[in-house]
Amino acid sequence: MIKKRRKLGEILVQKGMTEPDQLTRFLRLQKKVDKPLGQLMIDEGVLSKEELVNALGEQMGIPHVWLRKGLVDPKIVHVLPKEKALRYHVLPMFVVKGVITLATSDPYGFYIFDEVRKITSLEVQPVICRVEDILDAIPQAYQDDVNIDEMMSSADESAIDVVEGRSEEEVSELAEMAEGSPVINMANLILLRAIRDGASDIHIEPQEDRMRIRVRIDGILYEQRPQKIELHPAVVSRLKVMSRLNIAERRIPQDGRIQVVADGKVIDLRFSSMPGVHGEKVVLRILDRSKAILDLNNLGFEEKMLETFKSLTKSSNGLILACGPTGSGKTTTLYSAIGLLNTPERNIITVEDPVEYQLTNINQNQVNAAIGLKFATFIRHALRQDPDIIMVGEIRDRETAEIAIQASLTGHLVFSTLHTNDSPSSITRLLEMGIEPYLLSSSLLASLSQRLVRCICSECKTAYYASKSELKSLGLKSDKQLRLHRGKGCSSCYDSGYKGRSGIHELLTMDETLQSLILENPTIDVIRHYCQEYKYATLKQSGYQKVLNHITTIEEVHRVSSLDI
Repeated sequence: MIKKRRKLGEILVQKGMTEPDQLTRFLRLQKKVDKPLGQLMIDEGVLSKEELVNALGEQMGIPHVWLRKGLVDPKIVHVLPKEKALRYHVLPMFVVKGVITLATSDPYGFYIFDEVRKITSLEVQPVICRVEDILDAIPQAYQDDVNIDEMMSSADESAIDVVEGRSEEEVSELAEMAEGSPVINMANLILLRAIRDGASDIHIEPQEDRMRIRVRIDGILYEQRPQKIELHPAVVSRLKVMSRLNIAERRIPQDGRIQVVADGKVIDLRFSSMPGVHGEKVVLRILDRSKAILDLNNLGFEEKMLETFKSLTKSSNGLILACGPTGSGKTTTLYSAIGLLNTPERNIITVEDPVEYQLTNINQNQVNAAIGLKFATFIRHALRQDPDIIMVGEIRDRETAEIAIQASLTGHLVFSTLHTNDSPSSITRLLEMGIEPYLLSSSLLASLSQRLVRCICSECKTAYYASKSELKSLGLKSDKQLRLHRGKGCSSCYDSGYKGRSGIHELLTMDETLQSLILENPTIDVIRHYCQEYKYATLKQSGYQKVLNHITTIEEVHRVSSLDI
């Protein structure tokens, strides 16, 4: 018995895309204007094109998938010529038992399916995808396969000789080097894809039988398609040449810098290699100046806290600390703060390791321990340069802490970072370093602790009602009905449900009570009790507020904040 096809309107009502009364109105209108129902609803703004395609796919019995990375088998894409794929807006994904799964945006493209069937001699199983995702995936799927095949046959010493002989005096344009050496192509492809995906780091790791490639996006590592282990030495050598490092040295760690132009933007890369059992692991930190958010107003501060922090930065002297683990955005916050203060009347000096972003009209300096230029040494010399504001990249030891505090007590505004879990811990950390309590209580203006939480992806954001456990976490009654949001996962967010990041903050400011408390050399519990008594918002509370504002999720807040904070 042939199953009767469901009507489009019935599917739209069932999926909650329209109301029965609204559907009736459109059906009446359809009789008058003689237009397809779906097109009418798109014209009225009731339905998006993607929602219509999904509904039509369900009507036709064609499943919908997100065309994400790793879902396309590079070995079979060439069964259909690239020109045909571009013309028909389709992409072969994989073959199982003589059936080719074909990504398409048109569920009614029967003539296209017939054409693909004739070309490939395979039965066609269409799946619905967004046309934008298909067009984005076609160049990568076809190009990756060609380049990688070439690279696999060319990964030998001659390839290393080619890249070793290339001049790196000029900045390379990655996107225009597709016709060069296969190894150069692969290195450029790895860099270019990571930059376009908005990654902060690239990990190239040799395993026993493969070269593992991972990229860190919004703080999370995502694995890409692995490559043959035979390619690893040549790719690492290519990256070392770009970093002007010794490709013959593989026994010790090496650090370097690369500057490239990708899609018209200048990108700085920090190269780091470390020898391992199966070869050298390479990590590349991507510093994209165009994506650097150096504006305090866009860092996720709550309005009242932002006003307080801005007023603190206008102080003529004192110490302001930014606290948190590596990668929590401390340096970005301090850059934004001194950017706000960057006027011709002020002399601003930074001492960093390394200098991450070059700022206009600010004197930036990089420490060099190899020649004796440590933080403490540099700060001493910086104080002879008539500074108004000094930024110290990180307080790592007692000597640096003492000089930074002395500078703040002698008429300078000092910014610095400290690796602690929360704001109260920064006070006890400095006391444990040996800083005298009376010096700390006199110099410290504020301690800002922060984390970066992933934001819900706007492409796949969906609403739901909070569970009892979630209501309990938010401090609300269990019988309350509360709509929260989360991401379902889509191709634009690596199926994670998150895209982009925002800060959550905890700001502890100095007052007379806290000054008196510090003079008594308190424990961390005493300072935390003071914070609770004076109702300072914790990192978690700041995160929960972003949950209520539909920016992030409770799971993400718990992931980035320690359970005891």
